[in-house]
Amino acid sequence: MRPFTLAPGEGTSVENPTGGVTTFKATSDQSGGGLTAIEGVSAPGEGPPLHVHREQDEFIYTLDGTFRVRLGDDLIEALPGSFVFIPRNTPHTWQNVGDGRARFLATVLPASVEFEEFFRRYAELPPEERGVEAFSRLAAETGAMEVLGPPLAQSDPR
Repeated sequence: MRPFTLAPGEGTSVENPTGGVTTFKATSDQSGGGLTAIEGVSAPGEGPPLHVHREQDEFIYTLDGTFRVRLGDDLIEALPGSFVFIPRNTPHTWQNVGDGRARFLATVLPASVEFEEFFRRYAELPPEERGVEAFSRLAAETGAMEVLGPPLAQSDPR
């Protein structure tokens, strides 16, 4: 493993399930299995289904926009600069509740090749095949996460 840096905008980018782009900032290969780090951009009102990671801890650092975050039974607001720690086995989800695109840095520890594969495979789907059902199917097929319920927009609309 070698040290590395990425300039703003660098990294492999793929379309993501929340109406934006996921850019890989560090992958399992690059980090020697230490971590997977992504920069995520999400469209207004969007967020993933309620899910859990069984083998990884996760943290999210919000960069732009406002998010609602569900951590177990708690629902919190995360403004820019918020840090959210999600221990493995904690059901969680989030939603961009602002009027514009929102951006965050998320990291799973240790690295997850399955997590990386999930995003790559989702981006390969034709637009008409994307959505919550495809998210759930690919999450199970890759082993990246276990989907437990719908996105916040459905389970707890604002």
